[in-house]
Amino acid sequence: MSDLNDPRVLFAAERTLLAWNRTAAGLMAFGFLVDRAGIFVQGSAQVAASRAGALWIGVAFVALGVILCGLSSHQYRRAVATLRPVEIPQGYWVNMAVLMSGLVAVLGLALIAYLITA
Repeated sequence: MSDLNDPRVLFAAERTLLAWNRTAAGLMAFGFLVDRAGIFVQGSAQVAASRAGALWIGVAFVALGVILCGLSSHQYRRAVATLRPVEIPQGYWVNMAVLMSGLVAVLGLALIAYLITA
């Protein structure tokens, strides 16, 4: 529980969540890049095996981003639960960042489905 009686505590927690959200989006983008880079490799059966490896490594990075979105949202919600009403501005919707993080996670799951089926 914070004793600062200052809304900047909430905003700091929210900035931290959004920083983790950017990191998760970066991991997802890197996973997509790894998968797409495997497409440019053409040729022998050994190359086909490395293409499959690139797919699963890419999917693993995207999945890591999805997991990171969930964990960071959970951590943020735990931090907000410790704040007192004086530390949350009146009428401020503290769940907007959690909603955005959840949306990024859902888009990450859609990206995983796309990579596996494409």
